[in-house]
Amino acid sequence: MKRALLALGIATLVVACATTTSPTGRTQYVGAVSQDQLNQLGAQAFAEAKAKEKLSTDARQNTYVRCVVDAITRQLPAGWQTQWEVAVFQDDSPNAFALPGGKIGVNTGIFTVAKNQDQLAAVIAHEIGHVVSRHHDERITKQQGTSTLLGIGSAILGSAYGSGAGNAAGQIGGAAAQTFYLLPNSRTQETEADVVGQQLAAKAGFDPRQAVNLWQNMIAAGGSRPPQWLSTHPNPQSRINELGARAGSLMPTFEQARAAGHTPKCGS
Repeated sequence: MKRALLALGIATLVVACATTTSPTGRTQYVGAVSQDQLNQLGAQAFAEAKAKEKLSTDARQNTYVRCVVDAITRQLPAGWQTQWEVAVFQDDSPNAFALPGGKIGVNTGIFTVAKNQDQLAAVIAHEIGHVVSRHHDERITKQQGTSTLLGIGSAILGSAYGSGAGNAAGQIGGAAAQTFYLLPNSRTQETEADVVGQQLAAKAGFDPRQAVNLWQNMIAAGGSRPPQWLSTHPNPQSRINELGARAGSLMPTFEQARAAGHTPKCGS
C-alpha cells in the first residue's frame, strides 16, 4: 500500500509537469497550470490589487512608468509583445511587480531609490524577466509537487504510526521543504530575472550600469534583512558585484541599441 501511494504520487507529478529551458539555459519543471490559467490568475490578482490599493492620479508618474514599460516590452519575443497593463500605486514601499497576462504594478515608493529612467528600467525589466522566464509557472508547479509528496509521506506515516505522527511529519516536512527546497529556487529565479532584465534594459537603450546604482540606493535606504540562506533574494553586495560584471559585457548591446535609435526619453 505504501509503495502504491508513492508510485501514484510520482506518476501524478510526472504527468502534471513538463520540462523546458529558461532564457538562461536552466532546466525548468512547469505545467501544473496552463498559460491561459496563469494569465487568468495574473489578471485576477491585478484586479484585486487595484481594487484594494490606492492608485496614483499623478499624470507625470503614470506617463513616466508607461514610457519605460513600453520601451522594454518592445524588445520582448513576439509571443510576449501584448499590450501590458500598468498601474502605479500610491504606496511608500519601494516595490514593483509583474504578473502573467501582461500586468505591471509600480509603487510610488520606488521613485525614492530609482533616481532616473535607467534605474527604473532596471526594476521593471527585472520584474518582466520573472514573467518571460516562466517563474510563476515554475513556482506553482514546484509547490504543487512538494505538497503532493508531503501529503503522501504524511499518509504513509499516519497509517503506520497514527495520525499524530502523520500530521507532525507533514508540518516538519513543510518547514524543511520551504527552507531547503522552495526558497533556494526562488533565489535562483531572482538571479535569473537579474540576467534577463539587465539584457532587456540594454536592448531597449537603458544603461545597464545603472542597475548597480539602483541596488546601491536600495542598500542606502537601509532596513534589516534576513540572512542570505533564508532569503528569497540574493545577498545585496553579491548582487551588485554580479550586476556590475554583467553590465560591462552588455555595453556593446546598449551602444548598438542607441545607435539603432532606441533612445528612450521618459524623464527623471
